[in-house]
Amino acid sequence: MNLHVPDLAPLPEPVRTTCPYCGVGCGVLARPDGAGGAAIAGDPEHPANFGRLCSKGSALGETLGLDDRVLHPTIAGARVTWDHALDTVAERFRRVAEEHGPESVAFYLSGQILTEDYYVANKLAKGFIGTPHVDTNSRLCMSSSVAAHRRAFGSDTVPGCYEDLDQADLLVLVGSNAAWCHPVLFRRMLDARGKRGTRIVAIDPRRTETGEEADLFLGLRPGSDAALFSGLLVHLAETGAVDERYVAAHTAGFEAALDRARAIAPDIAATAALTGLAEADVRRFFELVRTTPRVVTAFSQGVNQSAQGTDKANAIINCHLATGRIGKPGMGPFSLTGQPNAMGGREVGGLANMLAAHMHFTPEEVDLVRRFWGAPRIITGEGLKAVSLFEAIERGRIKALWVMGTNPAVSMPRADRVRAAMRSLDTLVISEAVASTDTVQVRADAIVLPALAWGEKDGTVTNSERRISRQRAFLKAPGEARADWWMLAQVGRRLGYPRQFAWPNAAAVFREHAALSGFENAGSRDFDLSGLADITDAAYAAQRPVQWPLTRKSRTGEARLFGNGGFFTRDRRARFVAVQKPALADPTSAEFPFRLNTGRVRDHWHTLTRTGKSPRLSAHRAVPFVEVHPDDADRLGLAEGDLARVRTPHGAAVLEVMVTPGVQPGALFAPMHWSAATASAGRVGALAQGAVDPVSGQPELKATPASIAPEPMRSRGFLITRAPASAPEGWWWARAAIEGGSGLIVATDDGPAEAAALMRARFPGAILSEYADPACGIYRAAAFAEGRLVGALALAPAAERPSFEAAKAFFRTQELLEPTARRALISGRAESGGSGPLVCACHTVGRDAIAEAIEAGAGSVEAVGAACRAGTNCGSCIPEIRKLLGAALAPSPA
Repeated sequence: MNLHVPDLAPLPEPVRTTCPYCGVGCGVLARPDGAGGAAIAGDPEHPANFGRLCSKGSALGETLGLDDRVLHPTIAGARVTWDHALDTVAERFRRVAEEHGPESVAFYLSGQILTEDYYVANKLAKGFIGTPHVDTNSRLCMSSSVAAHRRAFGSDTVPGCYEDLDQADLLVLVGSNAAWCHPVLFRRMLDARGKRGTRIVAIDPRRTETGEEADLFLGLRPGSDAALFSGLLVHLAETGAVDERYVAAHTAGFEAALDRARAIAPDIAATAALTGLAEADVRRFFELVRTTPRVVTAFSQGVNQSAQGTDKANAIINCHLATGRIGKPGMGPFSLTGQPNAMGGREVGGLANMLAAHMHFTPEEVDLVRRFWGAPRIITGEGLKAVSLFEAIERGRIKALWVMGTNPAVSMPRADRVRAAMRSLDTLVISEAVASTDTVQVRADAIVLPALAWGEKDGTVTNSERRISRQRAFLKAPGEARADWWMLAQVGRRLGYPRQFAWPNAAAVFREHAALSGFENAGSRDFDLSGLADITDAAYAAQRPVQWPLTRKSRTGEARLFGNGGFFTRDRRARFVAVQKPALADPTSAEFPFRLNTGRVRDHWHTLTRTGKSPRLSAHRAVPFVEVHPDDADRLGLAEGDLARVRTPHGAAVLEVMVTPGVQPGALFAPMHWSAATASAGRVGALAQGAVDPVSGQPELKATPASIAPEPMRSRGFLITRAPASAPEGWWWARAAIEGGSGLIVATDDGPAEAAALMRARFPGAILSEYADPACGIYRAAAFAEGRLVGALALAPAAERPSFEAAKAFFRTQELLEPTARRALISGRAESGGSGPLVCACHTVGRDAIAEAIEAGAGSVEAVGAACRAGTNCGSCIPEIRKLLGAALAPSPA
């Protein structure tokens, strides 16, 4: 018998690229599906992640759709040609510079653009327009670490690598919720604990999921990090733990720094008093550090996003310099970068206080860059950092602004003032992939240029360990979208510099960037890519991840620096820094008695423009929320799930209450992700105070004086539609992506009568199935067109809130609903399909499935993973699984 086997088209080869989220820089294998999407997997050969991806990376394939994309250049909302758009940008920038001076032009960039984009923007602004005002949203992320590195090392050099996390015997995490914000690295830390007994200390005012997993948690008073590490320095000196040989051979300023530390925190008792910690916990921490040679101290936004961030980082670095624990396996201070290419932006000078290639503003460096670029208008000093930049726009000093790949109308502190400032500009240019961002919506007359998104871009990014990786295109450019570097180069050519902006591709830009890094370097500067200055287009296309410095003599890169000194100061010695006594920038008051801390959640990124498209990622934390300590909640009459109004002197937001002992009494925590496009009143950036670190210019985002009060509403519920819909005026809402539709979780003072009128107005011609109980304030309805479900609305008093999780399951299919399913939806008795609220986003495992596994006998995290896969990928859900295990296995009260 002959069997006919149909020819099957071979699967396309996966494209090796790099994740566009955090600074871990995970390698990704993207296999295009031929229909504009791709299957996503971790790259097992990439040294940053060895195949692991976090929940966000795993869901990248769900974020590739072209809905809400900017596809064509527009001016004042009208589509124009690229030539017309670019001519207009060049003409307006030229006119503004002629009328008000070159420094009236500014660029605000992003840690999510590629190094090649950053390089061209920096060259255009600082060498040819003649403005120093080039800054980036990385200013909000890691600029205090940059400043601390420069003060201590003479250069912005991260001395260690990820292998140090595997090899350390003690990992100290300061202001870092790595379990959620750098989960792939945190999984490496947990692996190290399992394999070699590495101990983990978490230092944070908020007991996060990282703190839950730590061997020692130090819930210190907000802003007191520098006091803790000053006390540690004193302890190390007084117990003979200082490496006197290393200090004498490779450093300067130790005695002055130690004297200042003694003035701040002379002993364990004083350290405990300043930090609010128990003396026993301080002593245990100090002894762990003293007696453990292999120590890595990893710090992130809790250190950086502070008006004392640079001093905090230098206090940490001081302790590593004093013990010689730097640049050696398993040892060193380690800044965990927030964004995928914040490091690349630092390399090219994308911060206002840098020139290029880690050079600054000495006359020699200015002349060097001028000659290399052939720059007629080279700048000679620093520009305005982000907060000051937008204040200058507000005052009318900056007239033209180009925003590239970021959303300052949401993410900047005092974001309402930032919005108003941008409306006052003469010219606003926005390079963007997403049409609905708050920043795009700020000005109806903005020039909006369609940028490539992840999957379409081609270039390089640098992660937290100085490792350069390629982002490669695996999708066709949609519409007329173009690379950011190309747009900038075209404007440079139109301004009269065709030769200096004549790159044919991203590889040519990279070659120039690498050549500048090695130009007249000879080892005097840390950043050196001269080993790649002559890379061919083919070699660039195939380039594997590599760490810098990468000189012509040593083309393999270096994993660690400074183990034997060799710092980049004039005398090649590191500098100890005498830090200031901690003091919060803005005091609380009777009107604003709380401290508002802002940050991230596990499954979302920045302002939701990408992660907000994923139903999986929207399921774990679907609404903007505020964490409140139980004692404060009881005192204020707040309960879990209530709505509350959080106010500061700068703005207000209405957020859902989460009651948790993880925050300290008198403290609040709210995530920064929600925008005007995704929530009615969830823009937390508008509440932040914006006081800046005097050295780095990084704004304080962790300790704004605030108040909180109940915001009661008559009804809670949801509105689900097939296509995105808006909520009625006056309703509180948050948008959540769901399979097969779009969901709004809502609250309102309206009741059943208004809800019924809304359904009739929203679904004219549809058949409505309704249930109403006006006396009890309950209304449920579903709309059907041609027998298919097209919308659902449910409202009830807050105590009887309808289940959004259960209702959204009915939208997963476009098929006709069975009568039993219709009755279940309208009755409000629908089940959630056995999944419940999402816990593991990587494998889409809900709380109910985990509870079933535990009930069936799974008594450990590993057993739960074996039963339902939860916690077996990135591990960021493991603390939540542990809590469920603890609750289920706890003995019943007598």
